[in-house]
Amino acid sequence: MNSATKLGISAIIIVAVILSSSSNINWESLVGISNRSNEHSNQHTASDNISLNVAYFPNLNHASAIIGFQNGNFKNILDSANNSKNISINERVFSSSPAVIEALYAGQIDVAYVNPNSIIDGYILAGSDGFKIISGVSSGGASFIVRNDSGIESPSDLGGKKFASPQLGNTQDVALRKYLQDNGFDTLKNGGNVTVINLKPGDIISQFQNKEIDGAWVPEPIATILHQLYQGKILVDERDLWPDGKFVTSDIIVRTDYLEQNPDVIKKLLEAHVDETKWISEKLADTNNTENVDEVVTDFNKGLSKITGKTYPENQLREALSHIDYTIDPLADTLLSISNSSNDLGFIKTGKNWDYEITKLYDLRILNQVLEEKGEKQINY
Repeated sequence: MNSATKLGISAIIIVAVILSSSSNINWESLVGISNRSNEHSNQHTASDNISLNVAYFPNLNHASAIIGFQNGNFKNILDSANNSKNISINERVFSSSPAVIEALYAGQIDVAYVNPNSIIDGYILAGSDGFKIISGVSSGGASFIVRNDSGIESPSDLGGKKFASPQLGNTQDVALRKYLQDNGFDTLKNGGNVTVINLKPGDIISQFQNKEIDGAWVPEPIATILHQLYQGKILVDERDLWPDGKFVTSDIIVRTDYLEQNPDVIKKLLEAHVDETKWISEKLADTNNTENVDEVVTDFNKGLSKITGKTYPENQLREALSHIDYTIDPLADTLLSISNSSNDLGFIKTGKNWDYEITKLYDLRILNQVLEEKGEKQINY
């Protein structure tokens, strides 16, 4: 079966599960896990020879895209391309991971900022021919928050408790279930004595507040909301479970045919992405410098307001951003580890030679060219 046929079949069989929240704040959209296919599009140039359609989610992990579009840096760098092509960049804001992969396979978008689940699911459906990973975006930003009156002081206290994650089989759900098993516990379904349920983020917040659950493994800013507003205790910052405290939460992928036909356009996009990532990382590096941190907070909220009409309280953003690292390294080893954990838990079947085959997804040649030209350290993969 050729790549085009596989992509067509994949686009047909991906079905989004409709989620909605009773909260007046659309938490699903803001943390980027809602399975609704609505999208926001903003075309910056009316006439062009080449169009670059970039998808991302309105969440903290994709701050480099949100800020880069908000301040015009992405458009400005593409406009500076030293060639005869007129390039228009169109931002497409999604709240559904399945919808992004479907749109990519259908040729409706060219580049996407996506989470590990999207990459793994896309690879399982269509192999490594349809898209390539061309850069990292973010690491971290997930924690296991427990109620301060739950009686949980250490991993040994997890038995008989009830926990939540945002979505069955997503990265937080996998992390929670693996953590339980690593500490000698398991779910009721698997003969253990721990209950794990999957709830929409708004419901996680309300059930945490109402003491219907003992804790939750959640992404930012939900983790910070549980911590700040409801006196939740950070039992595990997931970064502490990974070598060097790094694990992938977002990468950039591109359709293979677009990459092959427009490497110069992708190069300009990656120049912008590298610059934006460096700016954010440098501003957040000194947590004691509130002015620098607040620059990121302000620019992120401006971009978020532009696309969703909503913002976060500044104190929540400051804490949430302190748990996320922005990086151009796709952290390939950690994607492999996440996929293997998903296999061990029965969510996917990795198949023969998975460890080798999944490495074919990575094409960092243009990124490394950009880094070399900027005098930055290249990424080994």
